[in-house]
Parts: sequence; structure tokens; C-alpha cells
Amino acid sequence: MTLWNGSFPFYPGTNACFPFDTTWAVIASVFLSALATSIIILPGIRGKGRLFWLLRVVTGLFIGAVVLTIQFTRDWESGWVTVSTSYKSFSNAVVNADIGLHVGLAGVNVTLVGNPVNQINETINYNEHFAWSFDADYDRSYNEGLEKGLPSPILYVAEKFTTHSPCNVHRQYRISGHYASVTLWMALCTWLISILLFSMPILLYGGYMLLLTAALMLFSLLFFVTARNTPKCPIQFGPASLKTDYGGSFWLTLTTGLLCLLLGLAVIVLNSVQPQKLKLVFNLDNRKREEADGQDRSYLPAESSSSEQDVLMVPLGELREVTATKL
Repeated sequence: MTLWNGSFPFYPGTNACFPFDTTWAVIASVFLSALATSIIILPGIRGKGRLFWLLRVVTGLFIGAVVLTIQFTRDWESGWVTVSTSYKSFSNAVVNADIGLHVGLAGVNVTLVGNPVNQINETINYNEHFAWSFDADYDRSYNEGLEKGLPSPILYVAEKFTTHSPCNVHRQYRISGHYASVTLWMALCTWLISILLFSMPILLYGGYMLLLTAALMLFSLLFFVTARNTPKCPIQFGPASLKTDYGGSFWLTLTTGLLCLLLGLAVIVLNSVQPQKLKLVFNLDNRKREEADGQDRSYLPAESSSSEQDVLMVPLGELREVTATKL
């Protein structure tokens, strides 16, 4: 057995990573529970309205889940590079690894995965998060990484986003992420209002709320793009460079925003051109027909007895005057 069990001194082992993000798990469980409840009550809906009702529920839950989830995702901008680089300070060890950079609204994640994972008697599998939200201190997180002795590639990439870095991108990313997050929270509120308006039902104003939701989501993308297009320092590992591009959360936000835009426009156009078809989609025709039938039955007079009907059917000419005698 060698000194320090074959590992470098003063460096802690790799932090154990939870297999999935607990925030995503909570959000997914809430929306999946709502979807399961909707499927359970689906057989109670009559006729063709069942399909339209299920389509509205699935679309509404999808939009709400996306708007809420992308607040906590960390792949608005991402990139990977495979390099052979030094592993840690004060060591000549060189490892072959995949280095990833993932930028979110509230911070940046830097990953280091060995290729293969087990090299130089260590498991090289790191995923470090450095937050830059207004209630977090990015420089402090970076200094804590220095004290823990994180691998040199992670510290090198994280240093590019510090406040004292000559790259000068920290402020742009921090402010852009903050405004994008605020507009997405507003989009979540307008989505809730649209759901309430559609259920009341006030269809026209529900369409307006969907348009506002789409506008807020597209504005959040615009805020993020302003930081993405700022000049950046090259992240160079020898001949290879780490370049990033728009990630999955960015494209998912764009797709959902365009979906809200199309749905809002469809509701507004149908409300002015073909209101009956719009009512059919929201099952309003069947509902009104059932209510009208119930009201008609309530106003019908009670059926008279057979004797009363016979009296009413006596011809008027057969009626004679009747005199009463005292007993």
C-alpha cells in the first residue's frame, strides 16, 4: 500500500453525485399526478368532447411544466471538448478526459469525466456548480473550489466567469440570467391566469393571456441572447478549445413560446371567425344544450289527471244550466 492510498495528498475524493435533480423530480411528480387524475376522470366525459378535453389538459400541463422546469435547468448554453491535460496542481499527471461547460440562469456547471473514468488510481467524475444569482457569491464558490483542491481543468474554466477575470462576462451573464428568470416567473403567472379564464370559460381573454405568456418566454430568450453574444475569452486546452452553443433548455423554451403564440392566435381568430367551432373545442355547445334541456323541463307544467283531461274535453254546446234544490 502506498502513501495516501495512491491518491494525491490534501485532495478529497470525488463528491458523490445524486442520480437526478430533486427539483426536477418534484416538478415532474406534481404535473404527472395532475395528468393521472385527469386520465382517471376522462371516462366521465361524454362524446367527442373527451378527446378535446384530454388534448387541452395535456397541452396546458406541458406548457406549465416547461415554464417552471427551465427556471432550474443548467443547459441553456453548453459545450464539450475531449482533451489530454494536467489533472491537479503540483502534479505532473496527465489525464484524458471530457470537459463540459453548462450555463444556466443561476450559475454555471463544469464537468470533468475521465476517458476512461478510472485513471491514475482515481475516479475522475466531477460536476461542480458555481452560482452567480443575486443571493450567491460566485467568487466565494470559486475560492472554496481552490481550497478543496478541485482539478485544474475545472478551476481553469470556472475562473473565466469570475468578477476579476479579464474576460469580463460575469456581469453580463448574471444580469441576463436574472431578467430571464423574472420574465419566466411572470410567464408562469400568465399561464395560470389563462387556465382559469379557459375554465370559467372566458375564451377570448384566455387567448390574450396565452399570447402574453408567449411574449414573456420569447423576451426571456432575448435577455439570454444578449449575454450569449458578448465577446468571450477562448477556453483553450492545448490545441483544442471548448466552444459552447445554445443548449436544450434554450430550444425547449423557444418551442414552447412559439406553441403558446400559435394557440393564442388560434383562439383569438376562431373566436372572431368561427365561434361555434371554438365552443366545440371547449365543449361549450354540449354544456349549453344540457343546461337548456334542464331549464325546459323545469318550466313544463305538471301533467293533469285523466279526469281533469276528460272535463276539459267536454264540448261547450253540451253544457246546461243546473238548478239546485234545498233539502
